[in-house]
Amino acid sequence: MSSGFSRVIQGCMNWGKWGNSLSTSEMEKLIHFNLESGISSFDHADIYGDYTTESDFGKAFKNSTVKREDIQLISKCGIQYVGKSRPNNTVKHYQYDSNYIIYSAEKSIKDLNAEYLDLFLLHRPSPLMHPDEIREGIEKLLNDGKIKSFGVSNFSNGQTDLISTSSKVSANQIQFSLSHNTPLFDSTLDYMMINNITPMSWSPLGSFFKNQNDNKKVHDLLSDLSKKYNASKDQLLLAWVLKHPSCIHPVIGTTKTERINAASNSTQIKLSEIDWFRMLETYFCLLYTSDAADDTPCVDLGG
Repeated sequence: MSSGFSRVIQGCMNWGKWGNSLSTSEMEKLIHFNLESGISSFDHADIYGDYTTESDFGKAFKNSTVKREDIQLISKCGIQYVGKSRPNNTVKHYQYDSNYIIYSAEKSIKDLNAEYLDLFLLHRPSPLMHPDEIREGIEKLLNDGKIKSFGVSNFSNGQTDLISTSSKVSANQIQFSLSHNTPLFDSTLDYMMINNITPMSWSPLGSFFKNQNDNKKVHDLLSDLSKKYNASKDQLLLAWVLKHPSCIHPVIGTTKTERINAASNSTQIKLSEIDWFRMLETYFCLLYTSDAADDTPCVDLGG
């Protein structure tokens, strides 16, 4: 199933003041490098950099002379962030009335120096969201050609069902990795396959590099597999995500060119089913203590 997005998506949260504070010229070079590496989709959100990163990216995109049709731009709306840019926000909250949805999309388009967004997401579910109110804003944006498709981010199956009563949901960006594998077992990925919804995963490398001592068993296995597949640990973790039949698009967050190139090349790794399950089983062994024999699984995966 083709989604129209590159298999690996470049996340831009760290490009601005919330991360590496890249200059316009540095961003411009990074846009070109991603394209040369086979990554043409760029993921944004209005709140990144306290509502400044999209504008910074837009200046670089304009200078890059890259054709609009050669890239895909994703953005998200709905979180009212407490920061300097919006002093009236005295508490973090969500806003999904139709006028605000339209305003947010149009502002992102203007800031990104783009005529439209390829995908526009509701950033997180709000307990006060109403599907008909959301539909009113999304329908206008679609009819006006401001967005090409609509989706959600961090939504449960039930929350997606609620929005789907009024609007076609084409994507859901969720947290998914070897160390955050709940979507494998709570029907999230099954649901997206059944409903033809494109999964995108943020933080696809998980938590394995925060404290390698706590994840020693996984790192030992990854070291062995690195030799077998001639791949880095990062690439193996991405290959694990990519193997799932729902065709998940990992959203990477690095600005380092060597890691961007490695992430793109991870799509060529053909991880075997046995090694996929070895990685999952080894991670579970970190979470649960087993008194069974060495050849007995730490966690019953079925059978």
